Amino acid sequence: MQSSPVHSFPAGGWSQLAALTAFLVSSFASAATDPHSNWSVYSGDATGSKFSALTQIDRNNVTQLKPAWVFRTDDMTTQPASTIQCNPIIVDGTAFVTTPGLKLVALDAATGAQRWVYDPWNGKGGRGVNRGVTYWTDGRIKRLFYVAGNFLQAIDASTGQLAPDFGRDGMIDLRDGLDRDVFFLSVTATTPGIIHKNLLILGSAVGEGPAPAAPGHIRAFDVRTGERKWIFHSIPQPGEFGYETWPAETWKTIGGVNCWGGMTLDAERGLVFAGTGSASYDHFGGNRLGANLFANCVLALRADTGERVWHYQVVHHDVWDYDIPCQPNLVTVMHDGRRIDAVAQATKMGHLFLLDRETGKPLFPVEERTVAPSDVPGEKLSPTQPFPTKPAPFAQQQFTANEVTDLNPAARAAVLKQLAGMRTGGTFTPPGTTPSVVLPQFNGGAEWGGAAFDPVSRTLYVNSSSEAEWISMVPAKPDANVTLQEMGRMIYGSVCSACHGAERAANPNAPSFTSLKSVRERLTPAQVMALLDTGRNQMPAFASFSAIEKRAVTAFLFDQGADERVPASELKASWAGGIPWVSTGHNEFRDPEGFPVNKRPWGTVTAINLDTGAFKWQVPLGTYPVLEKRGEPPTGTFNMGGCIVTAGGLVFTGAAMDERFRAIDQDTGKTLWEFQMDAGGYALPATYEVNGKQYVLIAAGGGGKPETKPGNAYYCFALP
Repeated sequence: MQSSPVHSFPAGGWSQLAALTAFLVSSFASAATDPHSNWSVYSGDATGSKFSALTQIDRNNVTQLKPAWVFRTDDMTTQPASTIQCNPIIVDGTAFVTTPGLKLVALDAATGAQRWVYDPWNGKGGRGVNRGVTYWTDGRIKRLFYVAGNFLQAIDASTGQLAPDFGRDGMIDLRDGLDRDVFFLSVTATTPGIIHKNLLILGSAVGEGPAPAAPGHIRAFDVRTGERKWIFHSIPQPGEFGYETWPAETWKTIGGVNCWGGMTLDAERGLVFAGTGSASYDHFGGNRLGANLFANCVLALRADTGERVWHYQVVHHDVWDYDIPCQPNLVTVMHDGRRIDAVAQATKMGHLFLLDRETGKPLFPVEERTVAPSDVPGEKLSPTQPFPTKPAPFAQQQFTANEVTDLNPAARAAVLKQLAGMRTGGTFTPPGTTPSVVLPQFNGGAEWGGAAFDPVSRTLYVNSSSEAEWISMVPAKPDANVTLQEMGRMIYGSVCSACHGAERAANPNAPSFTSLKSVRERLTPAQVMALLDTGRNQMPAFASFSAIEKRAVTAFLFDQGADERVPASELKASWAGGIPWVSTGHNEFRDPEGFPVNKRPWGTVTAINLDTGAFKWQVPLGTYPVLEKRGEPPTGTFNMGGCIVTAGGLVFTGAAMDERFRAIDQDTGKTLWEFQMDAGGYALPATYEVNGKQYVLIAAGGGGKPETKPGNAYYCFALP
């Protein structure tokens, strides 16, 4: 174990010193490892701080950072474009990372040399999204936990082999033990769980479309045996708190309400904190009228038992897909002259809710403001939604003619023309029968990368996107005389586009976009039909689709069926699971050159003083190279991933679509150093120390929702 570096603190900052000391003690207790040398928990520690006390790399020398090593994976794919979103964890000189194909790899953290690799597919190939792994040890046994497909895997951290005494031969099928039959549905997890004593507490990623989806109940498993120790029904069952906020019996059929963005832990209080997503279907709630607890909630649960302590709902009856996308940050602030332990929750809407950790009550006032009603038959939205009065929104929240791009006159004129006949307004403008513009879009605002917190200055750093999209609602049952291809386009937009993206065309001036239309380069129509029956990796089986609906989706993907009319007797919309109205998908809204239709910045990093709720600074994150060459200042871009903050005075982040890794001055927001990677860093970085040397490590996996080119590298940086 390395000796701890010496820290300098501001004059008169003894309270800040005490805060940092308490923070490190808490982190040490949670991780059971040296908090200086290691990054042994997803997001750095159990509180989700993404903070490191290391100071070797600082404002004065960060310009000297160079790649210390680069590790390249062997399973990147270009069609479809793969991604790496893993936040590496580092324990006692070993870095644990995942690949585009969800292999788990152990590396020498100082050199990048491979120590072992575990392949969950046994050489048969697979893919998916993974954001990190969970480490547990009792001092003798050392285990890693992560999910591939529907299976939770327990891996011996020393050998890379399955732990045979866990579950069934080292695995648990996550479709089991949900108190409901979901065998034909998908239950996976993209974000790692969290350890409390000998429990692995785990959320899930489940379906969001109109087709049947599994419930997102939160579970705790014994780390040694895999036995389920408790379950929290995020969709309450009869007799449980919140049951009355749903129509009777819907707990048997409604899915979603899942914690997919990760959890945090207050070990001293024995509380685990989670943010939940919307109920599925996430764009129509006529079959789930009510407030829908515990959807879109910050939850505080007893970590030993799963018992609810408090909840706070940030969206009532969600139809926007405004899931809580990330871990709640556990923070300590000065409020009304006293120190308060709190929970800070960033959201897709660009809101930051600051809640008392013991009660869930907001520290700053939250107003229930009137929002627009829906015009979709059968829908009944909440008449109000919660708006924090402090801090101010960190993402754009309104789109009208006043917010239309000013990049150039031609772009502005073209977008204004497109707006004719579209509905515009504020954040909670509902999807309806008329196309409506949504800002922020369903990808945020904040996303799964969440926020970083410096416990010394009590400053929170959050990266976010501000790009508009449009959405509309149409009857699930197509009109008579619809073609097979048109029917397939409708099903794709409603069911598939949230994961695979809307139909897009390549653009020479902006990053190129791909859609599932490239599937024809890899599979035959018969193989696609088979996949709809069986599912693969994170894609569930679509058993509810009728034969002609499967044919229709396949026809759309292969540009077939434009002249084939669907018989009226086949227009049953069985794919919609009984949902009468469905969305046309999340549709990109861009100017003629492919840039966002709203005013800049399109992506930012914001520093927020949590004591006062005031912004310290907000700066654009990222740039479009083509605009950079024209002399435009940084515009910001859509970003996916997150920030970490260090005691060296730095904020490190990849995230932006220009594929650069940056070090930002945490006091001013000025970029002090950047490195051009060969693919986007859509992941959380990590920093750690080996043999007295500090390293910074990030995945450059590209691809993903930003839909830039894929990458296969982990870049590790250090001072010469």
